[in-house]
Amino acid sequence: MSNASLYALLQSRFPADRAKSALILEGGAEISYGALEAGVGRMAALLAARGVGVGDRVAMQTPKSPAALMLYLASLQIGAVLLPLNTAYTRAEVDYFLADAEPVLFVTDADALARDAEPLAPVAAIHEAAPDDLAALVYTSGTTGRAKGAMLSHANLSSNALALVEAWGFSSRDVLLHALPIFHVHGLFVAVHCALLSGGAMLWLDRFDEDRVLAALPRASVMMGVPTFYARLLADPRFTAQAAAPLRLFISGSAPLLESQFDAFEARTGKRILERYGMSEAQMITTNPLDGERLAGSVGYPLPGVTLRIAGGEETGVVEISGPSVASGYWRNPEKTKTAFTADGFFITGDIGRTDPDGRLWLSGRANDLIISGGLNVYPKEIELVLDELPGVVESAVIGLPHADFGEAVCAVIAGEGDEAAVIAAAREKLAAFKTPKRVIFVAELPKNAMGKVEKAALRRAHADLFSSRA
Repeated sequence: MSNASLYALLQSRFPADRAKSALILEGGAEISYGALEAGVGRMAALLAARGVGVGDRVAMQTPKSPAALMLYLASLQIGAVLLPLNTAYTRAEVDYFLADAEPVLFVTDADALARDAEPLAPVAAIHEAAPDDLAALVYTSGTTGRAKGAMLSHANLSSNALALVEAWGFSSRDVLLHALPIFHVHGLFVAVHCALLSGGAMLWLDRFDEDRVLAALPRASVMMGVPTFYARLLADPRFTAQAAAPLRLFISGSAPLLESQFDAFEARTGKRILERYGMSEAQMITTNPLDGERLAGSVGYPLPGVTLRIAGGEETGVVEISGPSVASGYWRNPEKTKTAFTADGFFITGDIGRTDPDGRLWLSGRANDLIISGGLNVYPKEIELVLDELPGVVESAVIGLPHADFGEAVCAVIAGEGDEAAVIAAAREKLAAFKTPKRVIFVAELPKNAMGKVEKAALRRAHADLFSSRA
């Protein structure tokens, strides 16, 4: 039986010439595939020395760096399970993840770990993983406010990576502009796997910054980003058709791309952004075609191996999926796992959509009121639980409102009295910055239907222009 380890698959696709660049850093330094491989091996040796074994969880909340990437790959190599954590999470948020996942190691400084590993001999052996062995736990909050760990196996990650390399035409000639964070699926799995599986290089930026991205574009052939990235580039007059010319492909995901952004990008550059659709529990699900019509507002067709349907056979409804990349369930949460799947094994995405006769998917909303701000998922219930504890707050409702930069911005509507700045400051003590409301509106009472449920749709309509009307 062949080794199902994702790292074994990735390593098998590394260039025969290990001197080829894997990472191109700002300032001109480069890390070759050989150096990456050795660094991963040393990190694997250190993890083993620290007592990390097969199936053990390794939590990582560390700044983006080559060492952080090596930590991920080393975890795969020894059969451990990586738990990537958003660097913006507060201590209270992190405490929950650590208690739930029980990692044997919590890394907050991957660079320091790499320095400790320097005197060690690289481990060459790769753990013999079975297809269903866990490779990563990716936590995604729910409408109840309690986060759930999506269990992604080596087979889940490998199958999706292979499908994406094929779908997007990646080759060893590609240079991927990587300005995404690596604490979630988009940056850590989708981008990294495509580059390493094809033997290509990554222009490694620790964060998105217009000046740095514009400086990197001439060396890139592919860029992956969230809609906020593209909105900021379009707002910069230096981003011209000439600046975009070296790239064969711009890919957008993690949040809906506005049709106006799609059209403006094509008008500016002559290129059409390729939009795709995915989530933590399944990675990538659909994609617009590499060769073929990319339509504004559509997220394209299911990837090979993915079966997609609309619940109940309705024309428009909740999207349900099955396929090799879908997680087996949620970590230590059989109740949530059971309710996440249909009786015949389809995963219930919670997204509302419709399909064309030829299978093209169009999304129209989210059944669970999920807010996606700057490409990051924000779950209203988690914020409402914090706000409802504040003095003067009778009840709160958190909604996402259109925002030119973030796509959606978090807004809190509170029944009660208080000071907007004080509420925001108090919320920030308990919540990451991207979850903290950018505006707070005070009302006498929240609108409710006959069943007593807050009518968030009415709130979104009433305040739809809140951010566009501000100077």
